[in-house]
Amino acid sequence: MQIQLNEHTIESKKGVTLAQLAEQHKPGADVLILNGFPAAGDTPLQEGDSVFLIKRGEQPGQDELEAVMAARHTPGVHARLKCASVGIAGVGGLGSAVAVSLARVGIGHLVVADFDVVEPSNLNRQQFFIDQLGRFKVDALAENLQRINPFVTVDRHRTLLTPENIPSIFASCSIVVEAFDRADMKAMLVDTLLCTLPQVTVVAASGLAGYGPNNEITTRRISGRLYLVGDTVSEAKPGNGLMAPRVAIAAGHQANQVLRIILGETD
Repeated sequence: MQIQLNEHTIESKKGVTLAQLAEQHKPGADVLILNGFPAAGDTPLQEGDSVFLIKRGEQPGQDELEAVMAARHTPGVHARLKCASVGIAGVGGLGSAVAVSLARVGIGHLVVADFDVVEPSNLNRQQFFIDQLGRFKVDALAENLQRINPFVTVDRHRTLLTPENIPSIFASCSIVVEAFDRADMKAMLVDTLLCTLPQVTVVAASGLAGYGPNNEITTRRISGRLYLVGDTVSEAKPGNGLMAPRVAIAAGHQANQVLRIILGETD
């Protein structure tokens, strides 16, 4: 029978167990992953199974690293994510967290745009470090993403987004995440994308400030190519700041919606 072993197709005897396969192909492997989930060594394998064998503490070679990083994915997902191109407009609290999630799941190409630099007041919720203060956010973020997943290509645009440059910056993307702070910029971006790039689906956000109830953050489909994440009412203002937990909840919603769209789940 044929199975996938660390993303390579091999022939194996019917009824072979995970432990027997490990003994043949990677003696000493102590992490046995079957179809995206850790399994016991005595588990018998079946035709078409996806298996990853990992030795704790071992540094995989470059040719194996990418496959091993995706070992916990649902089988068949990684190849589709690697082919995807996603844009992120604004890489502050929302955008930087979305980017980290998408890099971790293995999105192949990210286009990030922001004109701002990292400031001390950003560090309470944004995915940057103290030694990156003063750097352009897109440059600091690209550096962090490469440390997380060196197989992600990151196109950086250190620019203020306008109706004139948005179509060219995001031309290669099938999905764009809106991650701005200001309502007028949000509206401008969404309108421009929907009017000028017919292949693009937009995942926007509104209402995520403060520390309100987790489950008031929701994801809604507004139209065929527009999704909206948030509670739609909790704006950032004096007395109601942006805080890491609720920003992270909204960013998780946005990143997961991107994933669902790529994988054909568009409800």
